Amino acid sequence: MNTNNSEHFTTKPFIGKRIAAALIDYIAIYGLTYVYASAFGLEDTSGGFVLSGSQILVPVILWFLLTVVTEQLLGATIGNGIVGLMPISVPDSYMINNYNGKHQRISFGQSLKRHMLDFVDISFFGIVGIIVVKSNDKSQRLGDMWAKTVVIKADRNR
Repeated sequence: MNTNNSEHFTTKPFIGKRIAAALIDYIAIYGLTYVYASAFGLEDTSGGFVLSGSQILVPVILWFLLTVVTEQLLGATIGNGIVGLMPISVPDSYMINNYNGKHQRISFGQSLKRHMLDFVDISFFGIVGIIVVKSNDKSQRLGDMWAKTVVIKADRNR
């Protein structure tokens, strides 16, 4: 991590770990959604399940709990925690110039913003997110740019 000023602040992309983390998180979300839909949804002609009315809110609530709430409670989603990554607020120039190794935990709003753009970042098998992460010096996804966050290697001694 460069500590000269905010314009030169850089992080590593951790592409493999980010892909693994996203797979863990979204397999959990889709898996729980499937279990819920198969238990409470109506089977359609293709063998899938249809949710209607207020039933549709449950997958959204599952997504919210497993991304935003988990990130707030644990400092990272389950996937990021397993692979050893965590999001932090992008340090301002004062914090970078006086860097003491402590990271600012992201706010609820930042976490919500990060994950509201997950669907864009993981579209086309994650190619969009990979291209965006590799094309900027802070290795940010679109959601990270909007939320003013970066992903770093987790500090196990916090």
